[in-house]
Amino acid sequence: MRNEITFTSHGNRCAAWHLPADADAPAGRPCVVMAHGFGGTRDTGLLGYAEAFAAAGLDVFLFDYRGFGGSEGTPRQHVSFRRQRQDYHAAIAAARHLPGVDPDRIVLWGTSYSAGHVVAVAARDRRIAAIISLTPAPDGLATLAHIARHAGLSRLARLTGHGLRDLARALTKRTPHHVPIVGTPGSAAMMTTPGAVEACLSIAGPTWRNEVCARAALEVGANRPTTFAGDLPCPILVQVGTNDSVAPPAAARRTAAKAGRWATLREYPVDHFDVYEGPWQRAMLADQLEFLTRVLAGSLDGRRSDPVPRT
Repeated sequence: MRNEITFTSHGNRCAAWHLPADADAPAGRPCVVMAHGFGGTRDTGLLGYAEAFAAAGLDVFLFDYRGFGGSEGTPRQHVSFRRQRQDYHAAIAAARHLPGVDPDRIVLWGTSYSAGHVVAVAARDRRIAAIISLTPAPDGLATLAHIARHAGLSRLARLTGHGLRDLARALTKRTPHHVPIVGTPGSAAMMTTPGAVEACLSIAGPTWRNEVCARAALEVGANRPTTFAGDLPCPILVQVGTNDSVAPPAAARRTAAKAGRWATLREYPVDHFDVYEGPWQRAMLADQLEFLTRVLAGSLDGRRSDPVPRT
């Protein structure tokens, strides 16, 4: 069952799906709060994970950021990591008030860009019970360096030029200048790795649009959730694609290392967009369910379990 609900983030109505767990728990159920990565929407490749969590006995709160999908907010298609982290906090607050949900057993789930958001958000919200970080992009500086190594400084200069053009339009209150999220190699898109277009189109839902405000390119370097990893209050599963051509695997490994004994690191021979369907999606999902079973075990009576203690 999937219920359409709304919540408010900074004065805007945001859209979400609530998937109730298939089973009740006497002291309340855990709830997984989920959102997509860079420019993604809730109807694009995430339901396979969400429905499996609900079948396993967890509630799911799957939402669209402001300006995306079914949520309000302007400008449309504006990727701001600061705004998206705010939306996560608002979604968590709403999830904690769902009927039957244990407010102290909230699990944060993120993929790609949002797999970094969940690290920063959990470092601020000390009540979070666990984190799943799937093919994360936790360090914007590492991402820019990765682009420079593989596509050259001219690629960064081109993206910066588009970003400055969009920023100028914003300052003069004109309509945004958009660039594609994914495109063919050599195009003006934010991500131009081979196969990215085909991979995104294969999972795209009806609300997904292949465009974002170009000013997002100017923010990437400032988005460094890895700096929060040492402050995490709970266990984290970091799932790395060793062949990831978008989010540098080394940055994800460093983030797990900073989290210390809170972290479980798993690696898979996949590229960035291989995790939303097919056998590797099922493999990663199985590891996520095993992780949640382990870290939430012993808390069925409503008490928090800390199976991976900090030292």
